[in-house]
Amino acid sequence: QVQLVESGGGLVQAGDSLRLSCAASGRPLSNYGMGWFRQAPGKTREFVAAITSSGGRTYYADSVKGRFTISRDNAKNTLYLQMNSLKPEDMAVYYCAANRGTSYSVTNQNAYADWGQGTQVSVSS
Repeated sequence: QVQLVESGGGLVQAGDSLRLSCAASGRPLSNYGMGWFRQAPGKTREFVAAITSSGGRTYYADSVKGRFTISRDNAKNTLYLQMNSLKPEDMAVYYCAANRGTSYSVTNQNAYADWGQGTQVSVSS
């Protein structure tokens, strides 16, 4: 099991940028493919982005493609999500998660075994 702690959320204006971080402990982050998900009030949790264990491949939801960038620094045991051109509809609690290595698609929550507690991102128009 890997422990995950997100940080970097906050209140910004539409068009601004934020960078979220996810610090891992307990096991090397390099063991895991990783993902970011988000949940807005009254909505189900949705996939945002994912990255393979080496960082060689990334995946994005259509709604964030071209604006968000997922990356990782395995030496620092940290996952990142750079969010540019933020929109009010991006407002949500953002979670990082470690992929358990199943046959589920990386966009499916069931692919992930360990989750952080979440960090709030608020975007004013």
